[in-house]
Amino acid sequence: MTPNKNDCIPEQFRFGLVKSCPVVVNFNGEPVTSDAGLILIAELDRKREITSRLAACFKDYREPNKILHPVNGLIAQRIYGLIMGYEDVNDHETLRHDGIFALAVGKAINLEQEPITLAGKSTLNRIEHCPEDISSRADSRYHRIEHDASAIETLLVELFLESYRKPPRQITLDLDVTDDPVHGNQEETFFNPYYRGYCYAPLYIFCGKHLLAAKLRASNVDPAEGGLGELQRVIKIIRSRWKEVKIIIRGDSAYSREDIMSWCESQTEIYYVLGLARNNRLLQLSQSIQYRASQEYSGKIKHIVEFFETLFPPSPDLKNDAAVFVDNSVWYCSLDYQTLDSWSRQRRVVAKVEYSYKEVDTRFVVTSLPVNKIPPGRLYTQKYCPRGNMENCLKEQKLGLHSDRTSTHTFEGNQLRLWFASIAYILMNALREQCLAKTEFKNATVEIIRTKLLKLGAVITIRKRRILIAISSACPYKEIFAMVYKSLSQLPCPG
Repeated sequence: MTPNKNDCIPEQFRFGLVKSCPVVVNFNGEPVTSDAGLILIAELDRKREITSRLAACFKDYREPNKILHPVNGLIAQRIYGLIMGYEDVNDHETLRHDGIFALAVGKAINLEQEPITLAGKSTLNRIEHCPEDISSRADSRYHRIEHDASAIETLLVELFLESYRKPPRQITLDLDVTDDPVHGNQEETFFNPYYRGYCYAPLYIFCGKHLLAAKLRASNVDPAEGGLGELQRVIKIIRSRWKEVKIIIRGDSAYSREDIMSWCESQTEIYYVLGLARNNRLLQLSQSIQYRASQEYSGKIKHIVEFFETLFPPSPDLKNDAAVFVDNSVWYCSLDYQTLDSWSRQRRVVAKVEYSYKEVDTRFVVTSLPVNKIPPGRLYTQKYCPRGNMENCLKEQKLGLHSDRTSTHTFEGNQLRLWFASIAYILMNALREQCLAKTEFKNATVEIIRTKLLKLGAVITIRKRRILIAISSACPYKEIFAMVYKSLSQLPCPG
């Protein structure tokens, strides 16, 4: 039940006794925040100019003399909210009165204790809500802030390039798709049988833990739809700065398509390592190593069974028990393979056969890397298998930063939400790589960093000469906080 605003709130609340002393609660304390660690994110953002550069991708048609909340403040407030775990715009109806958020976005807190007021849900919604019936933002009454999609996409790649002090010799670009469930009548939503629900299917490009592209797509398209176009766009920006870098394109079997492979083969120093779906021809071509793997495994388990027979009475379960002590036999080989119709040429395929007591697992990878540069076993284990790390990055995006909160009606508005979550991820990854590299949080997830380093309770005391944020002296991670501050102080100031 919602309380009536006219109800009188008692001055204090009295609870049970503790060692004969009454427990009294009131609302007369100084301002308190539960997000004191946000000050670290705000300082990193000020040094790297991430949200301010994102704000430069927006055009504001509002009248300057009537603006209370500029675009850069709105963008920073929204992204800081995502970083601190506030996924919904409605959360800012309360956060607008939080002193730490006011300090983070550059709002002044005065000594007279006047209420702190940041942008509320309605003002922030004017950025994200993109009505389809408005053709010109300049002529709109309520939605007068417009974003440049191309500029935002370029910014994601530029932030990746700036994270390196010098150009690397080689980078690997990972492509993958995930699902963003929807729960309403959003535009461009379809039922996807693979994900078993109505959703979007955004396409991501990562390089290690760096996010380079986040393209929202309808879920009724092919998983590789738009993949080549995104690769070409991203690589064009990379090559404009790093002309000599070697690039490897990596993805699962959804991306082993003729257009992607032939384009890579036509470029200089661009290679691919892509999963390939099994078929009868590939299984037949790999029969020789399947036989060798089976022979090797049979030889290993035979000795264990013979040893068990000297210890235990004969039993049909001896071989099953012996299998626990025998490693699987794994063999690799390179094949020359071409499809009947879809491929324009013969290509190198690496087969992996893993033979165990219960099954034979055969997998394939197609690559343009020549066999004289990297043998099949090393290619599969060192070049292809690390793509699994991208799954962790996608989980951080979805679980830690709520990138799947694509619940606005318009497709354009949901794409903008996805980019906000992407910028929040870039900020958190920058904190992890530039400030936490020498701490126990160097490989921590976004959620762990937030819980242990950012969600800190503190009392905010406002004085004439300074504003004091007093964090509890019992904070177990104050040494790491100090190390982060030291790293931030060494970053160059903008300008």
